[in-house]
Amino acid sequence: MMDERGKFLPRRLTEHARTALADTPVVSILGPRQSGKTTLAQRLDAGRSFISLDESRYYEIARRDPSGFVASLPEFATLDEVQRAPAVLNAIKRSVDRNRRPGRFLLTGSANLLLLPTVTESLAGREEGIYLLPLTEAEKERRPGRFLHALLSDSMRPAIRGERPPAGPTLPERLVAGGYPPALASAPDRRQQWHREYLRDIIRRDVRDIARIRDVNSLLLLLKLLAAREGHLFVASKLSSDLQLDRATIGRYVAVLEHLFLIRKLPAWRPGEAARLVKAPKVHLCDSGLAATLAGLREDDWLHQRPRMGHLLESFVVQQLVAQAAWTDPELKFWHYRDKDQVEVDLVMTQGDRVWGFEVKASSSLNDDDGQGLARLARRCGKRFQRGIVFYAGPSVLPMPDRRMLTVPLSELWER
Repeated sequence: MMDERGKFLPRRLTEHARTALADTPVVSILGPRQSGKTTLAQRLDAGRSFISLDESRYYEIARRDPSGFVASLPEFATLDEVQRAPAVLNAIKRSVDRNRRPGRFLLTGSANLLLLPTVTESLAGREEGIYLLPLTEAEKERRPGRFLHALLSDSMRPAIRGERPPAGPTLPERLVAGGYPPALASAPDRRQQWHREYLRDIIRRDVRDIARIRDVNSLLLLLKLLAAREGHLFVASKLSSDLQLDRATIGRYVAVLEHLFLIRKLPAWRPGEAARLVKAPKVHLCDSGLAATLAGLREDDWLHQRPRMGHLLESFVVQQLVAQAAWTDPELKFWHYRDKDQVEVDLVMTQGDRVWGFEVKASSSLNDDDGQGLARLARRCGKRFQRGIVFYAGPSVLPMPDRRMLTVPLSELWER
């Protein structure tokens, strides 16, 4: 997790992880490969024994004799890439039941095994999961990333600012760079090659660890198709037809991509019985740089491929907000809104019965129609609606005719 000058980039979830280790027997740091899980785990406590299941000598022992492997560990141990030997988790459960001392096991995993019912049941009441995604723009800028904090505390106010040159990379540069630390350490013209090698590595190791998939080429084609349709509704029948795969296979492949933190399904927001709302989820890739590589998008496409870059920008904003929620309030939930009239809101956030809406625009100016979806959402929510945000590429936080709505510069995601 180094910046371009070779300096360590602190992660905002570090203190959360330390707090969890102080009162929970098992703490899992889960997220995609190369997102910085191992570095974070090693910096949390340099004195812990560190065992990586990517090393064949440890992997073979853990796979053949998980109980004996766990019994041979010191009282405080870090197990890296635990998804490679999931049977170890049941052995950890038995060990913790005998000794519930906090912080005994720090696990990292590049697959979300906690979604599996057997694993969830075995670690219930013994484990806290922390989800470490690729670097956010706020982390890259060494900023606290308090946009969501300001929104939840209702402390965001209109502020007129003059035009100014961008601080740091331009918005298109941020989109195609993404947040994987090793990709950011590469020269800009080498990042797409890094993304391609990254996917080959995941297919070679992790897919085979968590799923019996022989036709990995079809899995990659599905991921490329999802990247090309970034931010679109997920329609399994259409993907099935395009790829000549049955719907059950499409569903299984999508689940694998979710478990590997490559894609995120954003469910449709449906309060109560809402027959006029579209029920299909949206699909976003979890890193805009990887999505740009798969979709064949580059920085100069900002001017020539504006609709496609607009969808990439929408996913980029979803990534930033979901990551900020992890250190602001992990109970925040995210959705999308779309009704039968094709009126939609890119992102809906809920906290209990409170609702916020977000629209994402690539332009530096707005018109009266840009808040249409938020207005529809506000009417449907009534008093539960807290605020609507229209992100845009302009410099100022401005009020809209409905005082519950604000236009907000995209840069607020990393500058606030």
